[in-house]
Amino acid sequence: MATEPDFIFFTDFDGTITLQDSNDYLIDNIGIGQIARKKANQDVLNGKSTRDLFEWMMDSVKTPYDECLKLLCENIKLDPYFAQFYAWARENNIPVVILSGGVRPGIKALLVHFLGEEYANEIQIVSNDIEQRYADKGLYSPGGWKVKFHDKSDFGHDKSIEIRKYSNLPGRPTLFYAGDGVSDLSAAKETDLLFAKEGGDLITYCVKEGVPFTQFSDWAMIHDTVKDIVHNKTTVEKVVVEGLTNFVKQKKIVEAVEC
Repeated sequence: MATEPDFIFFTDFDGTITLQDSNDYLIDNIGIGQIARKKANQDVLNGKSTRDLFEWMMDSVKTPYDECLKLLCENIKLDPYFAQFYAWARENNIPVVILSGGVRPGIKALLVHFLGEEYANEIQIVSNDIEQRYADKGLYSPGGWKVKFHDKSDFGHDKSIEIRKYSNLPGRPTLFYAGDGVSDLSAAKETDLLFAKEGGDLITYCVKEGVPFTQFSDWAMIHDTVKDIVHNKTTVEKVVVEGLTNFVKQKKIVEAVEC
């Protein structure tokens, strides 16, 4: 870090900063399809290797990678409030670090497309990458690319490893994390405040494992909460308690309606 921030915000990318998961989009539309992909995600929640299943799903996408990028830029949208949050965080010396189980070229292309070169170039991205599959085939040939994993863990990218590096910074900054799905399981227990997206598999995991979380539906909710913490209008501890209380109330209301 160039400075010694009091707060650091880690975030997943696909389905968290974006409204749709770019990897899911490719798998569903030009890979094995949605039904097989959803079954694989459920298998991850039941204990199977994230790395193996993600690799299997992404290997089903044979389209040249430049065409994949074009499809993503045409069909994936960013959360409409993320740019506003990022501009505010930038002004308040709160680094935003993207920790993604997806691949860097896709993330970078979407950030440039929606936020412009300046913001896209300064946001730190820690993720998987892509590499050439065959010596005689380039990335932009059919079946010519594959995922290059960030590390050797079962996750392919163990986000907890990166977060722990920042946990040891001088003065121990307050750490936030936002995520939505199975790629966020390794990060869920590592920060002071976890934002989990409504309806996502991350909430299922947190409930099962007893991990505290606060639900969010968009980055406006995250922005308001983080701003209140930064300006001492509330505390992380209060937000955690309120988050769990609100989730339990909402769940009881849904159960009552369904009955």
